[in-house]
Amino acid sequence: VQLVESGGGLVQPGGSLRLSCAASGYTVSSKSMGWFRQAPGKEREGVAVIGAFGSTYYADSVKGRFTISRDGANNAVYLQMDSLKPEDTAMYYCAATSASGWSWSADYYNYWGQGTQVTVS
Repeated sequence: VQLVESGGGLVQPGGSLRLSCAASGYTVSSKSMGWFRQAPGKEREGVAVIGAFGSTYYADSVKGRFTISRDGANNAVYLQMDSLKPEDTAMYYCAATSASGWSWSADYYNYWGQGTQVTVS
């Protein structure tokens, strides 16, 4: 299984970015997938999760600003980030699980991408 993130960068506060996660060896609609982020000196935290049946879940800190989606034809998961704030600055990771259900715990996900940096300044 390989997960490859892209789309990060430097953006001003209030701006938008769209992160992409291309999957190989894993069908994005088969299980839950999520986006996590980790800022320097902080623990990795869940940002958004999309379940196998399409249900979406968001951290309170991004609710109303971020949208997770997936494209079965391209076997990819996306994170649309709007109204970005400086506190959104972090390395963003795509994650996938082989288990049923979903979780905010990073330990629940056994496949990870290399990350893409998002800086809001």
